[in-house]
Amino acid sequence: MKELIKIQQKIAPELIKIVERRYNILRTIFYLQPIGRRSLAEKLEMSERRVRNNLNFLKDQRYIDATSAGAKITEAGEKLFYQLNRYIKVLRGLDELELGLKEELGLKEVYVVPSGLNNIETQRELGKFTAEFLQQNLKDEYTLAVTGGTTLAIVADLMLTKKELTDVVVVPGRGGLGEEVEIQANTIAAKIAKKINGKYHLLHVPDNLNKDLLETLTKESQIKRVLNLVKNADILIHGIGTAELMAKRRQVNSKKMNQILNDGAVGEAFGYYFNQEVDIIYSTTSVGLQLDELAKIEKTIAVAGGKEKAEAIIAVVSNKYQDVLITDQHAGERMLTLLRG
Repeated sequence: MKELIKIQQKIAPELIKIVERRYNILRTIFYLQPIGRRSLAEKLEMSERRVRNNLNFLKDQRYIDATSAGAKITEAGEKLFYQLNRYIKVLRGLDELELGLKEELGLKEVYVVPSGLNNIETQRELGKFTAEFLQQNLKDEYTLAVTGGTTLAIVADLMLTKKELTDVVVVPGRGGLGEEVEIQANTIAAKIAKKINGKYHLLHVPDNLNKDLLETLTKESQIKRVLNLVKNADILIHGIGTAELMAKRRQVNSKKMNQILNDGAVGEAFGYYFNQEVDIIYSTTSVGLQLDELAKIEKTIAVAGGKEKAEAIIAVVSNKYQDVLITDQHAGERMLTLLRG
């Protein structure tokens, strides 16, 4: 495919521009459907005339339907959209970006999805790819551990209903942060389990309890049983946060937060705050998986995107803790520049 694209770039560069344009239109409709022509033009920063011409082509080919509410993608259009993903990936050099990040980070697998027109679209791209990747890797009798966060909530929403798996158990990898219920690990674990016809167990323990109380709670039989499942998980999937944002979400007091940031922390996962050299600057008292337990898990998947998270991802991800990284083009390009700079 790469050689074919090189030939196309030489002899028919205008064809590649048309393919990219129609791919962007299909992708925007896919994520925002139904969407009107004017809104589509604004999102893509294209003239309404150009959008109309391309919509007419896609409609004639039965890749989209025009409804009173706006354009909607058809089954054939959705199939084409996924087929185009591979073409666009090679066209934009994302396969080479994956290889570069894999070498620099020392990971077993790195996957880079095309960045969207905004953060919402990018998160949807990440969520869709991650959901598919997760379902491909789940097997009968597996235990899956998940953390909380916006991206993981999108992954749960985009998981396909799958009834072929048997005896899969989904558990939250950490205690709760006292944030919106939709992005808590308990909610995400339950939603994924229902989508794949599996079982789930909840961890009703908040993060940031004092050490004595935490030790007492973790001796309770139900909590102890869930923690045992978490620590013996076959797959773990987790997000990554910037140090400042996660300190605020974990309600770290301002004095301690300033100290953490001044000490160089840029990224956070599992209550651990890392600097750019992947050194732990600070850790909160919390229940669930600890970093030294990640090595025992068969496959640990980190998923995070957005150019603003590049430093945080570099700080958290290493072959000591993760096997797989799933990120987006803008974050990946920024990461590779930092890693090689």
